Amino acid sequence: MSELAFKRASDLSKRQIREAAAILSSEIPHGWETTKAAMAEIEDLIRDGALLCFALIGEAVVGFGGMIPQYGNITYELHPLVVKRSFWKQGIGKALLFKLEDMVRDHGGQNVYLGSDDEFPDRRTSLRGVDLYDDLLTHLKQFNPGDHPTGFYLKCGYRVVGVIPDANGAGKPDIFMAKRLSKKEATR
Repeated sequence: MSELAFKRASDLSKRQIREAAAILSSEIPHGWETTKAAMAEIEDLIRDGALLCFALIGEAVVGFGGMIPQYGNITYELHPLVVKRSFWKQGIGKALLFKLEDMVRDHGGQNVYLGSDDEFPDRRTSLRGVDLYDDLLTHLKQFNPGDHPTGFYLKCGYRVVGVIPDANGAGKPDIFMAKRLSKKEATR
């Protein structure tokens, strides 16, 4: 297998951008039902100045992610992060995420946040199917990521910083996570 490489959107061919869109629509179909919709998302991210990074093995795109500047470029939103399923559990997602974090640091960013929907029965956390309006803090103290993507982010240094109960319907929250990239202490 060829070595993993990272490239920016400007360094990719149109075919490779379409490959990335196909990965996005196949791995996150509830967000982008078609490759055309995923392609429009990537084009919007490029137009809006998001920091994009694509993971390649040889000339094939195997994943990509974006960081959208927020809060005066101090904090960035991770959106999206996706790796082709046949390349899961090979360290590509982690390497891609850390590369994106380096890009944020290079642009003066200090924090990253993300939202991770907990709405699918096959990959759920301990918050799925629970009435979070009933004692949210206790549920958060007992949080278990299960096989949900939040477990990946916890391993990469992110922390749960908030939840919107029922964001995707009853018992289907959106879980917010964040990570401080700078070594500076929080303001007192």
